[in-house]
Amino acid sequence: MSFAFKHTRSVRLTETADGSHSLFVEELGEHYHSINGAIQESRHIFIKNALNQVQKKDIRVLEIGFGTGLNAFLTLLESRKNIHYTSLELYPLPVETAIALNYPEILNAEKADFEGLHLAEWNKEEKISSNFTLYKLHSDFTQCEFSENYDVIYFDAFSPEKQPEMWSEVAFEKLYKASAPNAVLTTYCAKGSVRRAMQAAGFAVERLPGPPGKREMLRAVKTAIL
Repeated sequence: MSFAFKHTRSVRLTETADGSHSLFVEELGEHYHSINGAIQESRHIFIKNALNQVQKKDIRVLEIGFGTGLNAFLTLLESRKNIHYTSLELYPLPVETAIALNYPEILNAEKADFEGLHLAEWNKEEKISSNFTLYKLHSDFTQCEFSENYDVIYFDAFSPEKQPEMWSEVAFEKLYKASAPNAVLTTYCAKGSVRRAMQAAGFAVERLPGPPGKREMLRAVKTAIL
C-alpha cells in the first residue's frame, strides 16, 4: 500500500569519519548524525547506554525520530530479546534515499534487513524478524499521545537550536508519563537546559562520556516508586 507524505525535506548524502553515511538537511543546516561517525555515535548513545542497560526478556523501545533508520537497524541487529520498536517521524525519507545508505555494508549485515525497515508500512505493526516488531508512526511528537509504557527511549530529535519545542519540559513530561518503571532515555545532547527539563519532568539524569568527537551525553532514568 502506498503512503503519501505531506512533509518532506531536501537532503544530501554525506560520509562521516567512520565511513558510514549520514544526510545533511538543507533547510536546517544540520546532519542527521555526528560527522565524527554515524554508526559509532548511534551504537554508543542508544545501544550501549540505553538498550543494553535494560535486563528484560521483552523490551518496548520508543524512538523519537526514525530518520535514516540507523538506530532501528542497530537495535534489530542486537535483538537477542523480544523487541517491540515504535518510532515517530514527521518527515519520512523517500525509500530510495534511505536504502542507498551504506549501513549494511559497513556493519557486514544483510541489506534486505535494512531495506525491510524502510519498506515496512507506516502506521501499521510489521514483523521484521521473529523477535523484532516495528511500528512506524508518521506523526508529530508534540501532538502525539502515547497509550503504552516504554522501557527504552531513544531521543534523537534535531538539536534544541533547530527544534526547541522538542526539548521542552512539556516534551519530557510526556515521555516520563510514557515510561515504564526504571525506563532508560538517552540522547546525544548534554545541554544544561535539556538536563534541567528532564529533571523537572521527574527523571533522574546523569552525564556520561559521549561518543568520539563529543565530550558528554545525557542518560535519564524513571526511578521506580516502591
